[in-house]
Amino acid sequence: MSIAARTLISDAQLERVRARSTLWGLWCVAHAWAVMLGTAAVLVLLPLWARIVFAPLAIAIIGSRQLGLAILMHEGAHGGLARNPRLNLFISQWFCGYPIGVDTLLYRAYHFRHHAHAQTSADPDLVLSAPFPVTPDSLRRKLLRDLSGRTGLKQRSAQMKAALGDPAAPLPTRLACLWKNLGPTLVANAVLLGLAIAAGHWWLYPLCWVVPLLTWQQAVTRVRNIAEHAVLPVAGDPMAVARTTLAGPMARVFLAPYWVNYHAEHHLLMYVPCYRLPALHRAMMAGPNAPRLEIRQTYREVLRLASSPQGARQTKAAAYAGMIPLA
Repeated sequence: MSIAARTLISDAQLERVRARSTLWGLWCVAHAWAVMLGTAAVLVLLPLWARIVFAPLAIAIIGSRQLGLAILMHEGAHGGLARNPRLNLFISQWFCGYPIGVDTLLYRAYHFRHHAHAQTSADPDLVLSAPFPVTPDSLRRKLLRDLSGRTGLKQRSAQMKAALGDPAAPLPTRLACLWKNLGPTLVANAVLLGLAIAAGHWWLYPLCWVVPLLTWQQAVTRVRNIAEHAVLPVAGDPMAVARTTLAGPMARVFLAPYWVNYHAEHHLLMYVPCYRLPALHRAMMAGPNAPRLEIRQTYREVLRLASSPQGARQTKAAAYAGMIPLA
């Protein structure tokens, strides 16, 4: 079941929020890289003792912008980074997706199935939200696995294993398969490593790219997934297949870059570019459908919902009945 766009907002509002801007897309991508490069530069300028103190914050800042690259790659999958489709794909691939190990075209095919079947058994992302709510201890364990790098290492190991192909094949065949599947990602990361070496600080690549990607980025991605689709209160309502979580300045820095928190609006009008989502949110909140939107005030509130002991018991019972996977 879907909802016609013109039943949500006026034609004039719809025209404004659907407008795509190459300058906006370029600014968002440039902003993400500027924040990450600036954070790395600060580390270089600090004395050793201050680097050690500042490193955890730097990892969090960079990991959040790596999530930002994933969000902007997602924007590219929807065609929102540039008005020219070829430029849109080039930016999305080389400046957003490949550096973090994602191919926009493969992601697009997968992601559009999610939009078409959100919160149904055919939703490929259902596994990310169905296990919730869980107990508070279970949520803490999941986040600790993310922050310790265990989740990231497991995912990257599985990605590498799949990219190498048949384990019984000759080594040259497996390496050719790896290049076919992950060649652009290897090139993008080689460029990042080369830039760090050229700057005279090879350690910037592992500390300011690999570690954030395997740790903080994993944790904030999990929080984002929970906030977007877990523990939704209304089943079967196309207005409530996704949640919007309001985000203050700190949440936008560390959890919700580039307006990703307006996820209910994104699912209702998925071709509205991310930089127009705040305007779409305001328009919808002023309209008759505002009470049907699932909106929470903070990410902390959503995490409390997702770690409800009572809800966790219900989830476990459903899992044992074979309805959902138990995570």
